[in-house]
Amino acid sequence: MERSIWRKKPMSAFEADMKKSELKRVLTKWGLTSLGIGAIIGGGIFTLTGIAAHDHAGPALAIAFIIAAIGCTFASLCYSEFASILPVEGSAYAYSYGTIGEFFAWIIGWNLILEYMMGATTVAVAWSGYFEKFLHLFGIELPTVLMNDPYTAGEKLGLNGPTPAFNIAAFFITWIVTTILVRGIQESAKTNNIIVIVKLSVVIFVILVGAFFVKVDNWQPFIPERVIDADGTGHFGWSGVITAATIVFFAYIGFDAVSTQAGEAINPRKDVPFAIIASLVICTVLYILVSLVLTGMVKYDTLDLKAPVASAFADAGLPWAVFIITLAAVAGLTSVMLVMMLGQTRVFLGMAKDGLLPNFFKEIHPSFKTPWKSTLLVGLVVSVVSALTPIDKVSEMCSMGTLLAFAMISGAVLLLRYQKPDIERPYKAPAVWFVAPMGVLFNVFLMTQVRKETWHAFLIWSAIGITVYFLYSRNKSNLNKSES
Repeated sequence: MERSIWRKKPMSAFEADMKKSELKRVLTKWGLTSLGIGAIIGGGIFTLTGIAAHDHAGPALAIAFIIAAIGCTFASLCYSEFASILPVEGSAYAYSYGTIGEFFAWIIGWNLILEYMMGATTVAVAWSGYFEKFLHLFGIELPTVLMNDPYTAGEKLGLNGPTPAFNIAAFFITWIVTTILVRGIQESAKTNNIIVIVKLSVVIFVILVGAFFVKVDNWQPFIPERVIDADGTGHFGWSGVITAATIVFFAYIGFDAVSTQAGEAINPRKDVPFAIIASLVICTVLYILVSLVLTGMVKYDTLDLKAPVASAFADAGLPWAVFIITLAAVAGLTSVMLVMMLGQTRVFLGMAKDGLLPNFFKEIHPSFKTPWKSTLLVGLVVSVVSALTPIDKVSEMCSMGTLLAFAMISGAVLLLRYQKPDIERPYKAPAVWFVAPMGVLFNVFLMTQVRKETWHAFLIWSAIGITVYFLYSRNKSNLNKSES
């Protein structure tokens, strides 16, 4: 078999994988859509809205959400086309393996670990923070050293450095989610559905109740005039709206997790593309409405940065609503975490089936029909890292992995149109000659907006991945074995 690092996995091999898959096909199109909504709507809608409106966009936050949604739409249409062609677990990794080549696919798979595993870690820490706020509403105070990592606990206690501490809440919620995932995809989907119903109900509650407290004067001016600080930092104006779009873009991350569940979908060729687009459209509409209500209830320059939605209702004389909103944030983050960890294990499963990772990652439980060993490993890593690491150290790394995957898949779908124009495409991305290049440009642009420190960490992570590929994965690859 060819030893080139650009060797591609034949379509026939993907078809063979689908036929012998041991995973349960139980997910309907609405079950998949629920997973997408579960991954997208989380802490972002309750936190990022405050920062983006207060510092950058003002009431035009709604426009920023529209711009970010357009950028995500380019990638989602490309994902949808690939999902209809290759309805297998593995998401962007599998798509690129069949179109561009093994090394390219490995880089994507390696960096999807940043999106899913670091994303789950970030969410676990954020969940701990919201859970602590929820307990405060009932007058319950837990020791700082049990609700924070050593560095954050040291800061809160006024120390000059870290102190012995362990974020037990983050650790605890990770293992609850891990247990659900080990039990089976049906149980995971049911749990996610319940949580999605709860948080969608609360988001709709925020929109409908908050609308009665909107003051039109708070929307004036809709796009505040550009302001330059003494240090040269700019705010507001159309430039501020674009900056806000790059911030709230990360509130959309998660729709791609739907494509990792193709191996458990009843009719993946049709239902996965439907769920990807439907979850993105539904969440976009909700984001826009929430942003309009929020900036209408409270003047944008007085928004609370940490809990803007809850504080807006508190200022409106509705303290009882704070309980509901905080509970929704806790529930929302739980479902995001569930889908992120679910996606990670399915990417591992796809890579292990191709021989690029050890067999450990593809062992399926005889009763639960889930990759239980890799799920436990992911749970262990996420629980320990989230208990000991500050949230800001892992959050941007999550975004880097996502942006790279979005850009690569947008380019790959156009490449496949030219390589294999006659292949069956149950769903075809419209105007692919425009959509695909725009998907690449939009996501690469956002990558240029990330801090230098994050780029350094990203390059180190990529270097480690390349080393692993050449020392292990290239030789163990199924494509490297002689044809029998």
